[in-house]
Amino acid sequence: MKRIVTFGEIMLRLAPPGYDRFVQAESFMAIYGGSEANVAISLACFGMDARYITKVPNHEIGQAAVNTLRRYGVDTSRIARGGKRLGVYYLEKGASQRSSKVIYDRADSAIAEAEPDDFDWDEIFADACWFHFSGITPAISDRAAAICRDALIAAKRRGLTVSCDINYRKNLWSLEKAGKVMAEFMQYVDVCINPADVFKVDVESMTLENDQPNPAAYESAAEQLTRRFGFSHVAFTLRSSKSANDNDVGGMFYAGGKAYFTKMHPVHIVDRVGGGDGFSAGLIYSMIQGKADADALEFAVAADCLKHTIEGDYNLTSAEEVEKLACGDGFGRVQR
Repeated sequence: MKRIVTFGEIMLRLAPPGYDRFVQAESFMAIYGGSEANVAISLACFGMDARYITKVPNHEIGQAAVNTLRRYGVDTSRIARGGKRLGVYYLEKGASQRSSKVIYDRADSAIAEAEPDDFDWDEIFADACWFHFSGITPAISDRAAAICRDALIAAKRRGLTVSCDINYRKNLWSLEKAGKVMAEFMQYVDVCINPADVFKVDVESMTLENDQPNPAAYESAAEQLTRRFGFSHVAFTLRSSKSANDNDVGGMFYAGGKAYFTKMHPVHIVDRVGGGDGFSAGLIYSMIQGKADADALEFAVAADCLKHTIEGDYNLTSAEEVEKLACGDGFGRVQR
């Protein structure tokens, strides 16, 4: 089985219990997660050979993060050790009309201060067929962006398929800087996920007055971006928010001049964090398995939906569970 490599930052997530607000909290639940780590864990749960690359401090907190990845079958053998600290993010879960809130504490983290020679990409990519990263990684620091560029050059030199979830985070960098850096990286990307924000596509027209996605606008955006960057595939997650607890979730996939859409699925949210990462993992898995474009999209959206039902950052579902939902078995009945 060919290996999928993901690269990014794993952080310590601290969240008050239940729906408590930060100012109420007397304790915090500790979980380790981050976009590319979440994708790697999801792929490992699907039975894929997933390798995760990052740098963590050489102390017990760094080791705890690595242990979490190992628990779910991710290859951690090439993770670099060193640096001052593990990044932290605080999550306050929203409810009803109150939105969720994230506070970052990730400055000077181990991966933000990593050096290029911490990573031997030719060795890391041995036996790999796919490389995945997100726009969060180059946003962490200029050093992380330079290392990401090295990885992309090495991945394309070895003929790997490269996917990127743009995953814009306004708390990490400006739209202007994100657009400049990510535009340079797009020459190496085959499959681009959620690219509208940073490339000055008309985002407002992509949502209709009833908060439903506008299919024509999404298709136009995918066509424009494919012409500009030469992507083989463009994907979007689609969302209509009724409240912090209830959303409709769907997806769009563009390839070969044709756009595919799923229906919008009603989802009651247990934990929204990692839904897009579940989508990315589902898409990667489906494409490696050789699924047709429409079927790959259905699988990715089903994975996204199921992640919303699971506490924590990870989509801890099997490929069989996702396949059942993708094929229409989504009634939540007890399995006996």
